[in-house]
Amino acid sequence: MSQMAVSERRRFLLFCFLPTTILVSGAFLMGSVIIATDYKESLAGQIAINATKIAGAKVCQAHCRPDHGEALPRGIVSRTSDLDMRSLLGPLIREKKRGTSTNLLAIAAGIKQKESVNKIVTKFRSSDFDIMLFHYDGMVDDWSDLEWSSQAIHVSAMDQTKWWFAKRFLHPDIISEYDYIFIWDEDIGVEHFDVGKYLSIIKEEELEISQPALDPNNSVVHHLLTLRDSTSKVHRRIHRRLGVRKCDGNITGPPCSGWVEIMVPVFSKAAWRCAWLMIQNDLIHGWGLDELLGYCVKGNRTQNIGIVDQEYVAHHAVPTLGGLPKDQTNPHVPDQAAQNMTLPNSILQVPSVSSQDMEREEVMKRCFYELRIFRRRWHKAVQDDECWVDPY
Repeated sequence: MSQMAVSERRRFLLFCFLPTTILVSGAFLMGSVIIATDYKESLAGQIAINATKIAGAKVCQAHCRPDHGEALPRGIVSRTSDLDMRSLLGPLIREKKRGTSTNLLAIAAGIKQKESVNKIVTKFRSSDFDIMLFHYDGMVDDWSDLEWSSQAIHVSAMDQTKWWFAKRFLHPDIISEYDYIFIWDEDIGVEHFDVGKYLSIIKEEELEISQPALDPNNSVVHHLLTLRDSTSKVHRRIHRRLGVRKCDGNITGPPCSGWVEIMVPVFSKAAWRCAWLMIQNDLIHGWGLDELLGYCVKGNRTQNIGIVDQEYVAHHAVPTLGGLPKDQTNPHVPDQAAQNMTLPNSILQVPSVSSQDMEREEVMKRCFYELRIFRRRWHKAVQDDECWVDPY
């Protein structure tokens, strides 16, 4: 083949394949650009999704989830309960419609005070109350002949106190549906007490923690603030000398005001949530709680804690788990609150109790011992908590 023919053939091949090569290269280049763009868009989208998830996780962490509920979807978590009895049969319905006035009465009860407890419960049953009995003597079946017994909640534990039961069986989440919680002793006379009127008064007066006044003629009285004033509907303080302390306008706390006795206290729902937290699991007599209940009311304790004079009760002071004999007050403590607030823990002495029942005397010693421990714990908690500010 001549040199000219070879040259012509090369020129022909060049003109044939060069456009194809250019087209293929252009297509490859365009494809790379498109793929790179798609990848960038996909990567940007993935980053945006991850950022959204992270932000969502932070939002979820900010929400208040129930303890140990993180493993569950929020909608299945049931945080509260109640004391309603449920039927074993039939459709699943709300068997008891609660109104805004539903309340709870809890009493520590022994069979020897059956008559007294029956009178108390009978007064409360007509006012939309649920009843809970804490049996400290184990004799539950002996109450079954009373009409209301089958509708009451019975809890039994031998030789335990009202506050032992309350700490374990009156958790605020379980009784959250009740507006007011009455935690009473069993030796209370209610001849002059109307619970419906009492509820109206404490709502009107905005009392978050209260108690009915004590009948001065039929009661063993340990705190003069709790005595009935027949000239008033409600009183919140007293103006008189208590031991070495004078209650005047300069004193705005216990024992002059902001005080109820742990014998017949009445708590609002919110106040009980706070008070329950303050009850120490191992201090079962509850001594010292009354000094500090003012921290559990919203606003001023001198206004939101009070004694209701119009509806009053009698305190018979019947010894059950120990304490002073029925017809004896403690001559060494004319007003326990006054002495407790003035004597330092180091010199607080347990007064002698004139009683042949040595077990009661030992119980009283335990009460004073628990009081000292409770005060020390409070003072230590105040010192250790740098964020807590005493409003008083």
